[in-house]
Amino acid sequence: MDVQQHKVPGPLIQPPNVGHAPHSPVRDDASLAPTEDLDREPDGVPHNVVGLTALFSVMLAMLVAFMWLTGSSVARFAAVALAALAIPTLVATMRKKAARERDHLHPSR
Repeated sequence: MDVQQHKVPGPLIQPPNVGHAPHSPVRDDASLAPTEDLDREPDGVPHNVVGLTALFSVMLAMLVAFMWLTGSSVARFAAVALAALAIPTLVATMRKKAARERDHLHPSR
């Protein structure tokens, strides 16, 4: 039996040759451009506000759904009233917290 040996070529995708070792400005402040700031949230909203909004929204939705599914008309009315009061309160509270903690020295836009 004649077995042919196949030489496997190098990887199909080669990294581009940029002429020097790339320096990512992950924490190298000397490599940053004058307008770059790595400590700024790119969207301008503090990330803990985004997380708290998601957490409280899910908890509120679960509470309202549980109250609605328990059945009685009083619980359903209370669920609607709670949602009507709690959602605007949640939005207003998180909006104030975001405005208070927003980075005003390095605005995103």
